Formats: sequence, C-alpha cells, structure tokens
Amino acid sequence: MIELRPWQQEAINQAVSWFEKDQQVFLVNAAPGSGKTIFACAVAKLLFDRDEIDRVVVIAPRREVVRQWAGDFSDITGRHMMKLQASDDDVENMKLDTCATWAAVQGLSDAFSEICRTYRTLVICDEHHHAAVEAAWGRGANNAFNQSRFSLILTGTPIRSDGGESVWLAYDDEGKIDHPEEGTYTLSYGEAVDLGYCRPVTFHRHEGHFTVDLENGEQVTVSSRERSELPEDLKRIPALQRALDFYKLACSPQFEADGKTPSRSSYQATMVEYACAKLDDLRERMPEAGGLVIAPNIEMAKYFAALIELLDGEKPYLVHSNAKGSDRKIDAFRKTDARWIVSVAMISEGVDIKRLRLLVYLPSAMTELAFRQAIGRVVRTFGREDDTRAYVVMPSFDLLESFARKVEDEMSAAAQVDSQKSTKTCPICLSEVARGEGVCTACGHEFPKPTTRLRNCDDCGAPNPVTAKTCQTCGSGLGHRFTISLDEALRTGAIVRGMDIDEDEVRLGESVAKVTRQSVLESGDPKLIKIIRSLPEESWGRLKKIMSDDD
Repeated sequence: MIELRPWQQEAINQAVSWFEKDQQVFLVNAAPGSGKTIFACAVAKLLFDRDEIDRVVVIAPRREVVRQWAGDFSDITGRHMMKLQASDDDVENMKLDTCATWAAVQGLSDAFSEICRTYRTLVICDEHHHAAVEAAWGRGANNAFNQSRFSLILTGTPIRSDGGESVWLAYDDEGKIDHPEEGTYTLSYGEAVDLGYCRPVTFHRHEGHFTVDLENGEQVTVSSRERSELPEDLKRIPALQRALDFYKLACSPQFEADGKTPSRSSYQATMVEYACAKLDDLRERMPEAGGLVIAPNIEMAKYFAALIELLDGEKPYLVHSNAKGSDRKIDAFRKTDARWIVSVAMISEGVDIKRLRLLVYLPSAMTELAFRQAIGRVVRTFGREDDTRAYVVMPSFDLLESFARKVEDEMSAAAQVDSQKSTKTCPICLSEVARGEGVCTACGHEFPKPTTRLRNCDDCGAPNPVTAKTCQTCGSGLGHRFTISLDEALRTGAIVRGMDIDEDEVRLGESVAKVTRQSVLESGDPKLIKIIRSLPEESWGRLKKIMSDDD
C-alpha cells in the first residue's frame, strides 16, 4: 500500500465525506507536482473497496499523461486501465476502467454517456480548465459525464486564461470559482513548498540589449526595459515596429557565417550557458538532475537542441508534434540521467519527470496558466531526501516577470532564500562529499572535472563565470549586449514593401527564385518579364503556394 502524504489523506477523508452527503462533484485545487494523481487513485480504490462504484473514467490533457494515469491507477488499485486517444473509434472494448484525452471526449461522448448510465461511475477530470462551458471539450464532457455517480475535479491552475467558465463549477461575479467549501480542498504552491511536497523555485531574469543594424546604416536599440523607437521614415511600416520587440528578438535564432551553426554570441547562447552552469551545480547535489527547454516553435526547438549540443557537448532529446516517437523519447529521458530535453508543447501540464530541476522558458503561449504549468514540471520532489531547488531561466520580460512575482509571493521568506550546500552527493554511494573533492571519500568514485564556463566583460574583456552579475575585474554590470542585422531580427517573417511574409514563404521564395527567373526570361514574354522584375523575390514563395492551392 502506498504511503500517502498528510494532505492526500485529509483530502480523501473530505472527498468521501462529501460524497456520502449525496454530492456529486469534489474539487481539488492543488499545486502542480503535489500529488493529485495519487490522491485520486486512492479515492477510487476506497470507493471500490466500499462497493460504491463499478467503473472509473479518467480524462487527462495528453497521451503521455494518459499513460502515466494508467500506470499509477494499476499500481494503487490493482485494476487494469484501458487507454483511449482522439483517433480511437473502437468503443466495444470499453468494458474496463478507461483513461482518455480531453480531445477524445467529444467523439466518444455517446459511449461515455452510456457507461455513466449503465455503471456507477467515478469520473476523474485532470486539468479541468480544459472543459470550458462554451468550448467543444466542455460541451463534450458535460454530455458524456453528467450522469456519473461521482466526479473528482483536479486542477493546479483553476482559472482559464480566457476567463471562461468550466463545466460543473459555480462562479462568483468576479469570475472566481465558487464551489462549496466542504466540497473543495486547496493546497497552494507556497504551502506545498513549506510542507516539502514541492521544491522552491528561483527565477533568473535573463536581460538583453539588442542593437539592430538597419539597412540604411542607422541602428535601433531594443532592450527588456524600454521600448525601441524607429526613425521617422520607417515608422510607416507597422510590421517593422512589431518585429523590433524584445521578446520576438529573444525568440529569433542567430547563426554563424555558414547560416547553419548556432551563434555562440547570441542571446539564446548566453541563456544556455547560464542554464548549463546552473545544471552543473544542481547535479552536484542531485546527480540525475535534468534540464527542460520549452521553445515557442519547432524551428526554435531544433535551434536550441543544436545550441545545447554545441555548448554542452551532449545531444539533447528533442520532442515535438512532428517528431516520430516523441512519447517514447519522453519516457526514455525519464528513465535515464541525460542532461537535457527540448520540447514544443509536449512536456507541460501533467507530464511527470521528477528529476527535472531546470527550465529554460521561451513559450509561445503568454498566459499565467501556461507559466504555472511549466513551473510544475521542475518542482516535483525526487523521492529520496531532496534538498534541491528548481530554477527557471526566462527572458527579462514584463509579462513573464509579473507571473514570476506572483509565484514568489506565494512562498514563505525562508523558501525564497537560495542558499547553496557546501557538499555534493556521490552518484554511486550517495555519500556527502565536500564540493571541492575530486574523489568520494566513501567509495572512491572519481567525480568528473568541473566544466569551466566563462563569459567576457563587454567593457574590459576580462573573463567571468557565466553566472556572475558584475565583472570581477572592472566592476561593470554584465548585461548581455548583442548586435544583429535586420535580416536576423526578421527571421520570423520578412518585411517586403510593408507586407508581413511568413518565414517559410521567404525560404520557399529564395529556393525557387533562380529557376523561376531563368524560365521567365527564356520565355521572352514581355508582360511576364515585367512582372518578375517588379515582384520581390521574398514574395515568390507566397505566389507559388497560391498557385499550388488553385491546382
């Protein structure tokens, strides 16, 4: 029998007491990583033992989480759980306890509804914010499960970013959940840290100062602290002003002269260098500690993967929706001691990799809900006595900083203190050894030689540790300064005579330009030649896509 945490046992007692009053819905609002899955499985086992339910249906956010649920459910209840996805249409075998993704609910709504009518069913809704009343998933869930015997609603971020209301819950005039107190158990992140259920987190706000060289010889400075001002003659191009945004530049890759190798002097490189140094430090206390990069898109994910391999010497795991076997890679990373995994929207809510301790965060979704869910990936306790902290490396950007301050405000003053232990842990015998020792005094294990990670001061050129904030030689602040070309600033889209052109279209245009121009010139058609001379090459990709669509 699994040993429950005190909060889990309290919440189980409260939930069962609530159900005994013939109430259908119990809400648990607990911090990501605090153990909601184990709690819910224990409730299910207790209700089975009391002969109060016949079946359990779990709805989870994504396939990887479905697999985790099935494993934990089997371990705790001893019952097999069938796993369904949105693409599954075989409902004849839905005679077992079932776990499905939220995306699958709408298509299987009738089948789930039949289960709830036929059997005394406990429905467990994981990350319930997905079930908005006015959204397809919410309507599907309401149709499928409104006749369930009991419902457990689990969430770590109960308020939707769009302000929408989720099914089965009441809301007050300010849009806050107004579920009865007796039917609600709440455990904040700060409480979970103080109780040792989650690790405290430290945020590193990574500053940057970009100098963008415009094609007319002028320069524009873009920083995280002030808005850039374009020359008057360029203000007529709104897309250019939007492109010269600090966060967009932070998410724009820079390359060496070959156009393929990630630049060692880019903003992202300084983020990775800082993160690698912090991971080195973490692994002295927790040898298995891993780092996660959440990238805004697949292009940037590949860029970060290449950058990490270049700077850290180890090829990271790369997972995204277009990569085959991503779910298997996530599971493999979980079971290894590999240093890094890079993800686009695949390692987020509910995905449990307990050894993750470091997050490099450049998301596409700028919401507090997504921010808190991302932090939840790196604050889980590891199992044995765990005294590590979680670290988040993120751009120094107003919106992200406001989210970080809210999380920091939830932690006690003691939890916010980032103190470093004077010893490291031997990965072989787990003995405590002084950080400077090269050999474990208990088992003789030789520790790898620490990697020296340095950065040069922009003012005096002296080398400094990458984690230093001021130069050890001249005392200047070690802000990150970068000079980039206009083309690099516009890698996420080209500006052509005031038009926004997608990066894929730009590259397609460049690839077809030479052949297209030659073919038109050889045709001798004066009208086509006139068009081809007046049409910017960057827009030829869009023209090709339009012509292909017409076909």
